[in-house]
Amino acid sequence: MDIRTVGVVGAGLMGSGIAEIAARSGYDVVVREVDEAALQRGLKRIESSLARGIERGKMTEKERAEAGAKISGTTDLNDLRECDLVIEAIIENLEQKRKLFREFDRITRPEAILTSNTSSISITVLAAATSKPDKVAGTHFFIPVPHMTPVELIRALQTSDETLDTTRRFCESLHKQVVIVKDTPAFIFNRLLIPYLLDAVRVLDSGVAAKEDIDRVMMLGTGVAIGPISLIDYIGLDTVLYISEVMYEEFKNPGYAAPPLLRKMVNAGYLGKKSGRGFYDYTSNT
Repeated sequence: MDIRTVGVVGAGLMGSGIAEIAARSGYDVVVREVDEAALQRGLKRIESSLARGIERGKMTEKERAEAGAKISGTTDLNDLRECDLVIEAIIENLEQKRKLFREFDRITRPEAILTSNTSSISITVLAAATSKPDKVAGTHFFIPVPHMTPVELIRALQTSDETLDTTRRFCESLHKQVVIVKDTPAFIFNRLLIPYLLDAVRVLDSGVAAKEDIDRVMMLGTGVAIGPISLIDYIGLDTVLYISEVMYEEFKNPGYAAPPLLRKMVNAGYLGKKSGRGFYDYTSNT
C-alpha cells in the first residue's frame, strides 16, 4: 500500500512535530484537534518550527512554503476519511485512545493503517477496539520529533506483516531509524528512562541536592543535553506519572512506583512546560 495522505490527531508537541516531518517529507497532512483554539496553537507551533529551520540553515524558504502548503487543519474527525495512515498523538489515557480508535474504525477506509504514538499503552488493546486489528500498529516518536531520529515501531498481537512493513517504510521515509519492539508496557526507551526519572525525583525530595544541581551533574557526567528534572518538565509530569503507573501495574516493581512528590505536583496542576510550571517555573518565559 502506498501512503500519500497522513492524518495526525493531536497537535501538541508530539503531534505538531509528526505533522511537520511528514509534510517536509512530501506527504499531504491533515491535522485534527478538539477545538479551533488548540488547532491554531498547533499550527502556529509548526510554523515556528519551520521558521527555526530556515534560521538554522536546515531548509530554504521554498521548502518551508512547500511543507506549509501540505498541511491542513480541522476539528472534524470525518476529514480523516481519505487518509491512508492515521497517527494518534493525544494524551496518555487508555479510554480516550480506545474511544478514538473506535472512531477511526468508523471513519477510515478498510485499507487505512491506524497507529498510536503512545509511549506506554498496549497496542494490542487499541487494535482490539477496531474491526481491522491487523491494520493497527504503534509508532512511538521522540521529542523533539523534527530532530530525534528513533521511532519505536510496536507490533500488536494482531498486526499483519504487510502493516508492519508499510509502516516501517513510512517511518524510514521521514528519515527516522526504526526499531521494532514487541507490545510490552513502556516498550524499550521508557522502560529504561522512567525509573531514572523517578529516582531523580526521589533524590530531589530527599534533599540531597537542588534540582539545578541534579540536572547539571547528570548533564556533565553523562553528556546528555538535558537533565532529568528538566526532562520531566519537558515530557509532562502527568505523562511520566501515567507511564509509571502502567509499568507498576504490569510488573509490580517498586522502582516503577511513582514518588509521592510527583503525584502531589500533578494533583496541584504543575504539569511542566505545557502548564507554565512544573519543577521549574516557565511563566517568565511566556
